[in-house]
Amino acid sequence: MSHPPPPAPPPAPLSAPLSAPLSAPLSAPLSALRPELHEGWGRYPRLRALAARPARVEEAAPLLEAARAHGLRALPFGLGRSYGDAALAPDGLALHTRGLREVLSFDPATGWARCEAGVSIEDLIRRFAPQGFFPPVVPGTKFVTLGGALANDIHGKNHHGDGTLADHVRAVELLTASGEVVVCDAAREPELFWATVGGLGLTGVILRLEVRLARVGGVGIEMESIRVRDLDHFFEVSAESGGFTHTVSWIDCVTRGAGMGRGIFMRGRHTAEAPRAGLAGRAAAALAPLLRVPVSLPSALLNPLTVRAFNEVYFRKHPPGLLRRVVGFDPFFFPLDAVGGWNKIYGRRGFLQWQMVVPREPDHRAVRRILEEITAAGMGSFLAVIKEFGDGAHPHLSFPAPGVTLALDFPNYGADLLALLARLDRVVMEVGGRVYLGKDARLPLDHFRAMYPGWRAWRDVRDRWDPEGLFSSALGVRLGLCGGGA
Repeated sequence: MSHPPPPAPPPAPLSAPLSAPLSAPLSAPLSALRPELHEGWGRYPRLRALAARPARVEEAAPLLEAARAHGLRALPFGLGRSYGDAALAPDGLALHTRGLREVLSFDPATGWARCEAGVSIEDLIRRFAPQGFFPPVVPGTKFVTLGGALANDIHGKNHHGDGTLADHVRAVELLTASGEVVVCDAAREPELFWATVGGLGLTGVILRLEVRLARVGGVGIEMESIRVRDLDHFFEVSAESGGFTHTVSWIDCVTRGAGMGRGIFMRGRHTAEAPRAGLAGRAAAALAPLLRVPVSLPSALLNPLTVRAFNEVYFRKHPPGLLRRVVGFDPFFFPLDAVGGWNKIYGRRGFLQWQMVVPREPDHRAVRRILEEITAAGMGSFLAVIKEFGDGAHPHLSFPAPGVTLALDFPNYGADLLALLARLDRVVMEVGGRVYLGKDARLPLDHFRAMYPGWRAWRDVRDRWDPEGLFSSALGVRLGLCGGGA
């Protein structure tokens, strides 16, 4: 039996006025700070916060103490690649961690690197790839800090073999609400560690951590890509790709009927063989520094017609069958990073990413229903990827779980999109799945609690370490993770 969608919540404001506490004079060390507009990568919503940029880890504690004295909430902020409002501290203190970017030590015998939280994936690759080491897990962009990566418990194309970043981290130095720096990991203060993993910065400020880099044979990726004709074919190819460390697939989410779920399956592994760039590859490499979207494009540029046209062209440009080639790290792991500011393609209204994971089913019914809902609504995604996760999962708010994950970017169509996403939520909830909080900008409270039954245990841990609720975010307030509420 179908049910009508609930009334869509109103879109979040593009900006918010500063709250009353910030209208009063601020004492040192906040007096020199100014309110700034902050946004996630989806550019929705946009909210104001005081911005602090410590250059040394020792500067963080006095800033937090000053925020507490002024009745302000605080939240760490990395490179701004969370898509929605998970890293936004409206009317509070945004503690930018990018200035904390020292690699403090490295053991080439084991691969363990001790880093400050502002060190990015890009920093690690630039420094250690020439030595034969690579980050153990990378998301779809290299422009994320290690602190933000752990706070989102990032996964990559190799989740089926290597799990999430938390599986390769130890000795996390966390600045807690009391001003104490606590060292935690799976063996020391494990409750705090697992609450911090995927905890979206709400347990404290990650100052330093140790991450174990993976030894790799070279700077090349042996890559195979296959044009798959439908959803069943995708799962067949996925099942045959166990010998590859990294797998992912682009999926066409606008085609109906027999071709529903068609796409390009990509699989790869590190190799000592050097990448071979043809004329087109060399031209792309030469132009890469110039590829940038300087201003927001008209929001109407991405519409159902242009999305459908892109999907058709992208599918057809790959020849039938299988292609083998050796490519570099960037085109395999971070293709969108080649276009600076690509999020501006969606215009000033921005976009919303929706990523889910659902358990495996023999007939993949939930995935099919989601694709049917999207195609029927006529709001296809410009960028959509699908892959199978491995069996690993972490407690509380960490996202990855055994099953199938699908990630989609939607232009901000407003209330119609919010209603569609609410319908998709229901499909996910019916089979015991969940959506990725690090990419969320609109999940309703009741949907969140159904998807994350461990939320109360997480909040119990958080409240023991931060009883006054110093650390807070727009997402945390929306989902009842911060402040009052049952």
